[in-house]
Amino acid sequence: MPPITDPDEKVVLITGGTSGIGRETALALAERGASIAIVGRNRERGREVAREIDTRNGDGWAELYVADLASQESVRNLAAEFENRHDRLDVLVNNAGTFRHRRTETEDGIEATFAVNHLAPFLLTHLLVDMLVESAPARIVTVTSELHERGTIDFGDLGRENDYDDMEAYAQSKLANVLFTRELAERLRETGVTANAVNPGFVPGTAFTREASIRGRLTLGLFSILPLPFTKNVEEGAETVIMAAASPELTDVTGEYLSDGEIAESSAESRDRDVRKRLWDVSAGLVGISPEYPIR
Repeated sequence: MPPITDPDEKVVLITGGTSGIGRETALALAERGASIAIVGRNRERGREVAREIDTRNGDGWAELYVADLASQESVRNLAAEFENRHDRLDVLVNNAGTFRHRRTETEDGIEATFAVNHLAPFLLTHLLVDMLVESAPARIVTVTSELHERGTIDFGDLGRENDYDDMEAYAQSKLANVLFTRELAERLRETGVTANAVNPGFVPGTAFTREASIRGRLTLGLFSILPLPFTKNVEEGAETVIMAAASPELTDVTGEYLSDGEIAESSAESRDRDVRKRLWDVSAGLVGISPEYPIR
């Protein structure tokens, strides 16, 4: 793994930071002196992680934001609260994710997997992009999955109302992460803010599958204890995320897909310029913002 630059006095916001890869990323960056804001739904667990961060980051600080990323109102409140407390943001890690066995809709009437995995980071990044630009050099890291290669953006049925399949819905959302990252990087060129997507690998020990079927959870639980060559533990899964957030070798790298600690090739559809621009416009409409951001 490449050396990590010293993020002394850096401010990092990590969604899904109370467990799994997000927690490991938070602790690793805290050990290097960064101040960490973690976002999670469980207040008690979040406070425990924040206290752990406090023991590692010296003069830095740690704080918890309780938010439900399935709710656009909650995402907006999160961004507003962060902006009220702070005047800078050096790294935004869009890490939180979900996998839903059954099709459910959010309070905004949007299929939950697409809402949490794609629209939440899309909206949160929009709300905080001015702060990131003002803090440049800054970085945006969005956690995706190798399963994006199995995904396709079905503009006729983004909500998967017809014949819902949990894996197809998840793969579509992870493909959306890569498309979002590539378009965002293009729009942020010359601002000093980079945007990259990261595949952490198959990490069955994470909590994002809590909405999966019972059989799915049992299978992943078995994978987490067996020495299988294609699985990673949480610490290994976090390595490339940490690298994307802090490695000096990636200071000027933007619009890339990172996997196993290096730049990798993502799927053909994830590199389709027309698809990424159309998805951007549709996503902006679904969260009620102008598609012109971050040029505002």
